[in-house]
Amino acid sequence: MDGLSRFLAGFGEDPGYLDFAAFGPLSAAVLAEDAAQRDALTRARWGAVERMDSNVDRLRAAAAAVTGFRDDQIAFQPGTTDGLMQAVFGVTGGILVSPAEFPSLPTAAVRASEALQATAPIWLETDHGRVTPGLIRDQLTSTTTAVAVSAVDARTGYVADLEGIRQVIGERLLIVDAVQALGAVDAPWTAADVVACGGQKWLRAGFGTGFVAMSDRAVNRLTPVLSGIGGFPGDTWDEVPDPAPGTAGFQAGDVDQPAAGRLAAALEDLHEAGERAVAARIAEHAQRIIELADEVAAPVVSPRTPAERAGIVVLEPRPDQLTALTAALFNHGVSVTIRQGAVRLSPHAGTTEETLGLLRSALLAYATALRPAGR
Repeated sequence: MDGLSRFLAGFGEDPGYLDFAAFGPLSAAVLAEDAAQRDALTRARWGAVERMDSNVDRLRAAAAAVTGFRDDQIAFQPGTTDGLMQAVFGVTGGILVSPAEFPSLPTAAVRASEALQATAPIWLETDHGRVTPGLIRDQLTSTTTAVAVSAVDARTGYVADLEGIRQVIGERLLIVDAVQALGAVDAPWTAADVVACGGQKWLRAGFGTGFVAMSDRAVNRLTPVLSGIGGFPGDTWDEVPDPAPGTAGFQAGDVDQPAAGRLAAALEDLHEAGERAVAARIAEHAQRIIELADEVAAPVVSPRTPAERAGIVVLEPRPDQLTALTAALFNHGVSVTIRQGAVRLSPHAGTTEETLGLLRSALLAYATALRPAGR
């Protein structure tokens, strides 16, 4: 069995699950890792703690293999927001960011501005939530020192052009929220200076798992404001030392070693399967969902162009039709996210024909409910 086949065999969610953009049910590899970590914690055999401490090194190696950053440029974080906070609070100068981003980014920019007065958000006007290199270029100012963006927009599923953004911002820092992209699209991560990602969505590693990757340029320019004992350069008592050099200094508490082990297992599983191969499978399933929606004229408002599309398909019926669509999906056991008048569907590489069949039945029921009586 090759790596992709093993990866696909690791999906165990019930039929009808199309909500990986919200939460990814744990993979078989992560479940096995979790069982091993719990056994070590339960038995506490001699040397177990020392062996567990190696999980963060394993995580760094796995994250480096997937992102293209070096091992020493990776630091564990409890989630995406924690990694973004570490970066944004360290910025001096203006941060160009859209207020329409998932709240983690604009909230971090506002909180950092309120607390430190060393940075301030510069609000980016977007094209219906889409952040493009041209829009960024036109809105850069003399005070802009960093640009923050989601690699995939959580509401629209639009894939940001990270390489294009890098070209237009020059030497400014590029801070990227990767949680809706890593494990779903094959992106040029090293175009960014900061990549923050949690493991609870497409990576299927569960909550409490995440990492931040920082380029040498980011480490040299960012101040590790939120560095705590997890960012100490060693076991230090009776004094408060300077943060550890490099990305290691951008950490607040001690590493959750079992969580690091789960995330390492998920990243290793992805890398063995091949990021491009996994992304291709997800793209195929997203295209199938678009076709099913088109069969019943359900309005698709997410990108249709493959280069702009990730694993998210968004349907936006008329407000008076939303209840009918919601009820049809619920009655057929199809799990989705419904937010702000839109229905977000997000398949993964392991999404089955049975699940797509349930979706088709739900959409047909929705279409039937909309037909005038007697027709």
